Amino acid sequence: MEYSKIDKLNVNPSLLGFGCMRFPKKEDGTIDEVEAERMLDYAIESGVTYIDTAYPYHDGESEPFVGRVLKKYKREDFYLATKLPMFKIDSLEQAKEILEEQMKRLDVDYVDFYLLHALNKDTWKKVIDLNIIPYCEELKKQGRIKNFGFSFHDDYEVFEEIINYRDWDFCQIQLNYIDTDIQAGMKGYKLTEEKNVPLVIMEPIKGGALASLSDDIEKVFTDYNQNVSISSWALRFVASLLSGMSTYAQVEDNLATFKDFKPLDQDEEKLVEKVANMIKAKTKNGCTGCRYCMPCPFGIDIPGNFKLWNEYGMLGLKDTAKRRYTNLGDAQAEFCKKCGKCEKLCPQSIKIREDLKQVAQDIKNL
Repeated sequence: MEYSKIDKLNVNPSLLGFGCMRFPKKEDGTIDEVEAERMLDYAIESGVTYIDTAYPYHDGESEPFVGRVLKKYKREDFYLATKLPMFKIDSLEQAKEILEEQMKRLDVDYVDFYLLHALNKDTWKKVIDLNIIPYCEELKKQGRIKNFGFSFHDDYEVFEEIINYRDWDFCQIQLNYIDTDIQAGMKGYKLTEEKNVPLVIMEPIKGGALASLSDDIEKVFTDYNQNVSISSWALRFVASLLSGMSTYAQVEDNLATFKDFKPLDQDEEKLVEKVANMIKAKTKNGCTGCRYCMPCPFGIDIPGNFKLWNEYGMLGLKDTAKRRYTNLGDAQAEFCKKCGKCEKLCPQSIKIREDLKQVAQDIKNL
């Protein structure tokens, strides 16, 4: 396992982190704790030391589950990250209550990395108006949080305003080889370097979308090297600048990528750029499946509709797309009432109502 040496914070976390947002689930929608624990154990035993969860993940069940699993390990052997859900908070007192709840859920005395979750223009204003930063700074003085930062989902101009506001311990942005020009993007990455703000990258495989591509696109990679996985290219792209895993096989694959890590060379960088352009030409929209748009007041599975739509665009599997759309039942795109609530919450600024209409039309035409 490769490790990052972050001199500013005097920490050495694993280059590959374990995101706890997309654990495997049982039929009732709850975490498949047996399989999820097996995944976490394997990752930790293989050298992963950065474990990332958040208050709303898995409808609030991620934090307590992760806390139970981590009890079998020495506290000093891992870095634990969690997040304050600013999109749910309307007062400083509420923020304090949630922090205390998080500490109980995780059953820890301190959190190594504490983030203001999914900041955008509106939630950043709440951070300032509610005096959240002085509160978190006091938590840091008390030793209850070791490092204070934020995760981000908005345009670069908002990112620039936030990053320049104070000397952050770290921040987290979305970045992968096809999302270099959205949100903070590569401009944001370069700004963190200039400001000496350590960076954590989320969605390196774009919610799994970069793990399986259409045959013509995959051929670009396999012609160059057929012995590595498709997703390893995405991970190496991100790690070469400086990961959520949903199945045990993905854990194995990602760990293999970082066992003897080699940055992309110049030829490989050109290859990744070529693939990125091919994918961008086929992908329908930029949904990552983060589910911040959910729940829909009318029961539409917005990420589910977009996932099958995007995968159809990239892979061209008609029968699979039709079957998966049928299986959505009353949660199909065609039942959207166009209320617009989802669009206010989408970190990707997707025109959800228009795209849901197009999903229904495209599936109907298959």
